[in-house]
Parts: sequence; structure tokens; C-alpha cells
Amino acid sequence: MYEDLQSEVERIWEDRSLLAAEESKRTIREVIDLLDKGLVRTAELAAEGGRWQVNEWVKKAVLLYFPIQAMTVAEVGMMEYHDKMALKTGYEKSGVRVVPPAVARYGAYLAPGVVMMPSYVNIGARVGEGTMVDTWATVGSCAQIGSYVHLSGGVGIGGVLEPVQAAPVIVEDHCFIGSRCIVVEGAHIGREAVLGANVVITGSTRIIDVSGPEPVRYKGYVPPRSVVIPGTYAKEFPAGTFGVPCALIIGQRKASTDTKTTLNDALRTFGVPV
Repeated sequence: MYEDLQSEVERIWEDRSLLAAEESKRTIREVIDLLDKGLVRTAELAAEGGRWQVNEWVKKAVLLYFPIQAMTVAEVGMMEYHDKMALKTGYEKSGVRVVPPAVARYGAYLAPGVVMMPSYVNIGARVGEGTMVDTWATVGSCAQIGSYVHLSGGVGIGGVLEPVQAAPVIVEDHCFIGSRCIVVEGAHIGREAVLGANVVITGSTRIIDVSGPEPVRYKGYVPPRSVVIPGTYAKEFPAGTFGVPCALIIGQRKASTDTKTTLNDALRTFGVPV
């Protein structure tokens, strides 16, 4: 649908001197406007194969947007900002609730029914329908957050803008991400997974499923419907054996637990104190 736009972005990416031309600036700004409206995205689930694919040309447009923007002052009530990026507007028309002093940058897409408590969503990110971004949670550039997700207070969702070919953080539909969790470096959280408070998932974090007779290990990926808590594993160092942080899958969400489950309910199912 946007093949001509994609070709033009690729041409500008290869020859940055073209950014001086007004036509090139209009092209880049058109892509950001499409991002802002949710008509294009930096990553999406492929129609075939069920795998996520990165739309590199869209990420390139985001990177090209920065040098063509001038620093400006924006005032929001008594608050003042000094930045290159405009703040997102039109929340009422979009059906999005935004509690002061929450901020989303222009170029982020917030679907109808999203609730932003005092929190932050960066350019290129996409937040799905009915998702709660709770107090002091942050959603980094290009992160893909599904529908009816709960990002609890203080959650940090990393942004992966560069390198352009790298997959961003993906949190699929109906996940519950507990307080102060960190999900970064292109980590992928499968549909309906539950992360307990303070779980850290990076691209290299050891994720160990201990719910069966033998441990099953993953890196950077939490399978769908997993219930995850912080853990440690023993590692030898010159000074001795010490515990290294990891994440433990302690079970699966039960069929009786609907998609509106609370974190406490999901964890109590497995006898984990909260």
C-alpha cells in the first residue's frame, strides 16, 4: 500500500543530503503522521507464519525525523518542555484517557480505550485497544504493546530504534506486567503471560520453565500464558559460587482464569506470596 513512500524513505536513508529538500521532509513527516494514526507500524505480526516482522523503512523514517525537526518550546498548563518532538494531541477524539502529567510523543499510536496514568509513551510505539499504562510506566520507541495489556506502576518497556533491523520489545494481547518489571532489548512476551513484580527480561536473560519434571530454558522470550517470577541460578566465579538473576516460569494461567485476571490471583494459583 505504501510502496512508493517506502522507496522514497530508503532513497533518503542512503543519501542524507536529500534531507535538505522540502519534498524529502514532507515524505518523512507523512510517515510519522501515518505512525501517529496507527496506519503503519514499526513491527507487526506477519500474515503468514505467525512471526513478527520488523518494518525497517518505518524505523528509518523515525530516525530521519529527528534531524529535520527544530527545537521548540511547548507549554502544558504550568509545565514547559523544550524538545524537537511535538506532543501527541486529540485524545478525546481518539477515545483515549490521559491523566496529567502523562505524555505521549507525536508519532506514537494509542488505540481507543487506552488509559495513560502519569506515564510516558515514545515515538514509534504502538499501544493496543483497552491497555492500561499505569503510573510511571514507560513505553520506549517502537515498542509494540498489545490490546488489553496492563503495564503496572513503574514498568519499563525498552525501545529498540537502532539498529533498524532489530526487533523491538513485543508484549502481546492480554498480558499482565507486574510492578517495576523491566522488559528490554527486543524481548518478546507471549499472549496472556503474567510477569510478577520486579521480573527483568532482556534479550539475554535466562528464562527457565521449572513447572515440569525437567527445566526448559528460553532466552528473551516468554511463551504464551506463562506465569513468571524473579529467580536466581548458581554460577561459578573466581571468588566462589553466587546467585545470578533469572526469570522462572512456575506454571501456566489456568483456563478458568479469564483475561481480566489480577496479578495476585494468577500468582496465588501457584502458591506464590504477593
